[in-house]
Amino acid sequence: MSEQGPEALEPNHRVEGAAAPDDDDFQVAILTGMSGAGRSTAAHALEDLGWYLVDNLPASMLPQLAQLAAAPASNVTRLAAVVDARSRGFFDAFRGALAALRGMGLRPRIIFIDANDESLVRRFESVRRPHPLQGDGRLLDGIQAERRKLADLRSDADLVVDTSGLNVHQLSAKVRDIVSDGAPTTRLRIAIVSFGFKYGLPLDADLVFDMRFLPNPYWIPELRNHTGRDEDVASYVLGRPSAVEFVERLVALMEPMLDGYLREGRRYITVAIGCTGGKHRSVAVAERLAARLRTPELATILFHRDLGRE
Repeated sequence: MSEQGPEALEPNHRVEGAAAPDDDDFQVAILTGMSGAGRSTAAHALEDLGWYLVDNLPASMLPQLAQLAAAPASNVTRLAAVVDARSRGFFDAFRGALAALRGMGLRPRIIFIDANDESLVRRFESVRRPHPLQGDGRLLDGIQAERRKLADLRSDADLVVDTSGLNVHQLSAKVRDIVSDGAPTTRLRIAIVSFGFKYGLPLDADLVFDMRFLPNPYWIPELRNHTGRDEDVASYVLGRPSAVEFVERLVALMEPMLDGYLREGRRYITVAIGCTGGKHRSVAVAERLAARLRTPELATILFHRDLGRE
């Protein structure tokens, strides 16, 4: 993508005569994130779902593109644009573009695609390509430089998608689950992710809870090779009064939080439930929590990140 200077879009730039479509009828998603994290794969997954996709778009062109796509004759209802945040002057242009989009009555969704350093190093090494910011330094130096550069953008994103350890098919499936249309009354989507602490924290978690206070089925020979999705393991884990109490108290704790997320316009949050290996306790509790939280207005999606890794 060619670099855009600060002059590409003034901070107070607005699109004159822009359409003001109903946000429920016209959606805009902006994909960005770390190099090598899977932006292109995520974008193609959106395209497969019927989103109109534009790749490598300068931030300064977002308002014009949205205006054209929102025109009744275009028949476009869902627009996805992939932007590269490393270009010179990006942040000034991006802030101006977001202001212009909001001035059109749109609420663009910023999706940040991320992965841990180990996964990024492995991916760059597998294709034998240098990192764009590596220069004369190490590959890891380039990755860390980009991570620092994008830290503010990541923190402002509506959704962070962690692709660590995922192949292209798993990433595509995750993106499809995240952005696929729910029921007409769905206002908020919650991803419940089980994981193993020994494999690291999920990068996209908004809330993290530790299930290692519960007895571990791993030490029961007849349960060791089963998972938290099996009835015998689920009964062992959830048969503990402390497990039931935890789930009920967590649901009660999250009720005012979810109301607040809705007031603030958040459409997607990730709750991570961890245990040692991500096979027994976290899986059983995540399954129960998802069932307890599911309502017509609250769609829940289950991901068992580390199931099958042992």
